[in-house]
Amino acid sequence: MSMRQDALDYHSTGRKGKIEVITTKPCATSRDLSLAYSPGVAEPCLEIEKNPADAYKYTAKGNLVAVVSNGTAVLGLGDIGALAGKPVMEGKGVLFKSFADVDVFDIELNTKDSDEIIRTVKLLEPTFGGINLEDIKGPECFYIEEKLKEIMDIPVFHDDQHGTAIISAAGMINALEIVGKDVHNVKMVVNGAGAAGIACANLAVTMGIDKNNVILCDTKGVIYKGRTEGMNEYKERLAADTEARTLADAIVGADIFFGVSAKGALTAEMLKTMAKDPIVFAMANPDPEITPPEAWAVRDDVIIGTGRSDYVNQVNNVLCFPFLFRGALDVHASAINDEMKLAAVKALADLAKEDVPDSVRRAYAGEDIQFGRNYIIPKPFDPRVLLHVAPAVAQAAMDSGVARRPIKDMQKYRESLEAMQGRSKEVMRTLINKAKAAPKRIVFPEGEEDKILRAAQILVSENIATPILLGNPDNIAAKATTLHIDLHGITIIDPATSEMRDDYVGKMFELRQRKGVTHNGALSQLKGNYNYFGALMVQQGDADTMLSGINHHYPETIRPSLEIIGKQNNLSKVHGMYMMVFKKQVVFIADATVAIDPTPEELAETAILVAEKVRQFDIVPKVAMLSFSNFGSSTEPQALKVKKATALVKQLDPDLIVDGEVQANVALDPELTEKQYPFSMLKGDANVFIFPDLQSGNISYKLLNKLGGAEAIGPILMGMKKPVHVLQRGDDVADIVNMAAVAVVDAQEAEHN
Repeated sequence: MSMRQDALDYHSTGRKGKIEVITTKPCATSRDLSLAYSPGVAEPCLEIEKNPADAYKYTAKGNLVAVVSNGTAVLGLGDIGALAGKPVMEGKGVLFKSFADVDVFDIELNTKDSDEIIRTVKLLEPTFGGINLEDIKGPECFYIEEKLKEIMDIPVFHDDQHGTAIISAAGMINALEIVGKDVHNVKMVVNGAGAAGIACANLAVTMGIDKNNVILCDTKGVIYKGRTEGMNEYKERLAADTEARTLADAIVGADIFFGVSAKGALTAEMLKTMAKDPIVFAMANPDPEITPPEAWAVRDDVIIGTGRSDYVNQVNNVLCFPFLFRGALDVHASAINDEMKLAAVKALADLAKEDVPDSVRRAYAGEDIQFGRNYIIPKPFDPRVLLHVAPAVAQAAMDSGVARRPIKDMQKYRESLEAMQGRSKEVMRTLINKAKAAPKRIVFPEGEEDKILRAAQILVSENIATPILLGNPDNIAAKATTLHIDLHGITIIDPATSEMRDDYVGKMFELRQRKGVTHNGALSQLKGNYNYFGALMVQQGDADTMLSGINHHYPETIRPSLEIIGKQNNLSKVHGMYMMVFKKQVVFIADATVAIDPTPEELAETAILVAEKVRQFDIVPKVAMLSFSNFGSSTEPQALKVKKATALVKQLDPDLIVDGEVQANVALDPELTEKQYPFSMLKGDANVFIFPDLQSGNISYKLLNKLGGAEAIGPILMGMKKPVHVLQRGDDVADIVNMAAVAVVDAQEAEHN
């Protein structure tokens, strides 16, 4: 029930749906308007009239894909109609954009007439660089794709067919390598004769499996030569010359089983009859034909994959379609052919054999992520997939003659893909993955707040953290019922009745008895301010980190932690940092929350702490010590303070890329830096900005947040003896989840140290 409401809220809150159209050129002046529209727009129109290929040069056509559906086979929902399927098509657009920066218009066609769909899509050809057919039932989907590929001069791809086929084929060739079997000699059984099943069988044949060794089954049994019931021309092409009539008959002695059918279709008894070292891809969702534990209970030589993320070897279509289209679009391909599909297969298979980055390993703690029986397919969120699959597809398009704009320098192309991917996405993904690798206990003193409850459920469901909510259990339970929140996995502690309270009162009195706090005063503070109770939980090791502030002013939130936990002994004070997440990059700002007018020594301390924190995010820090002055151009005290701080930072960390005092525009302008300040360690590429005082830092981060569209993650506290972090009043649930991930990673680092 809660997931249902969360899904409805996700799609309906704020701007409705999941997508919007934004402009990529300025339109702020009358000149801009005259260039964007009349009269200036006539010039590219005339160029395209003379040379139609220039549409790729002057319009968005080359990065625009149509996701086309008539809603007749939507996910597991079946024929729900074109309009009801629109959220899925929008979702497909989100995946295209998020994973490969491909723009999408979703096109829902209210017809079941295949020829009408074909005519309509053909008429749309001038608009798009590619067509992704989606959730169209079989056998119509085969006919529609075949005809469109014949008559259109842009790529047409039915993901329900080929996406699953490509990813499972990549896993299959790796599995065959592991067990030492030759693809030309193996026997394969495919259960499920819809779009994905037929595509899997066809691709397997293309890859070298003898067609006579492939048996396709549907709900009526084996598809054999001479069968008449439930047949169509696409099944007929794969009809086997066999005496087998049931899946149980067909599976005997098979080396490979691909299931795109239904839960439990492959029984333990059937699995026992397969050949040595069987390869099983049970891809029915949400419940596979046989689960890995069920398969391993029968025989320990099986290599198994499913469509689920909670088992090894996940077959997930997001590993394919965004990157396949990326490569096809970037060479202006006229089609997606077998050569391009096979290139994607090989790229995915090869990637699984490479050393896995630590960021990916940490995301799957407990798994042995190295090439072998339990890792034959790359993980869906491996950021390297774009950099492997898109270039391979582009190269195959060039080699097979369907590329109209060949790429001259493939290395530069890969670099452009990396830039396109966006550092912001990579950093946030890395952060969440690190948290998931070793979830920690987070205490939330504001446990009765709606947003905290909603965030806590997300933290549990995504295995980011173990939430501890402080508050009245009855109040929390009542709110959870209202919000349809499952409290399973969430610990609730009432400070008023907790068995830990007496110990905490004693500890607080011990810590604060010479600061004017009596025993009764400690008891009163613990009852009246749950931030004290939460801080003591962290101090005493009953929680790993604390997150608070959604309903309190910043000083009220941080004071209890400073009094109970305190700063690290070797530091002058606690410092604060914000991570500002833009579309294409991430920058870090400090100090915008704690130090009002820091000394040069405190500024240097801030810079060193921020650099250490940034490295935790797998980013090389490039630190700009900001001022109104550039490299000694002013002798005012504020500029001299920053200059001295810069010198101290260089002494403390000689390997750190840092420079100052420097103006913000110089820190971000490579051309200006090269022309006027070629001696600078910074080359206009700073990603860490140390402000000379709290006023300038606080103003700047809030302007970037509101006017620049940056997502502000923080404040991230640095220098506490134990990890504590602060929320901002008004943070939404996503902000809380992001800060929880920061807190967990900080707790992991504290434990390691």
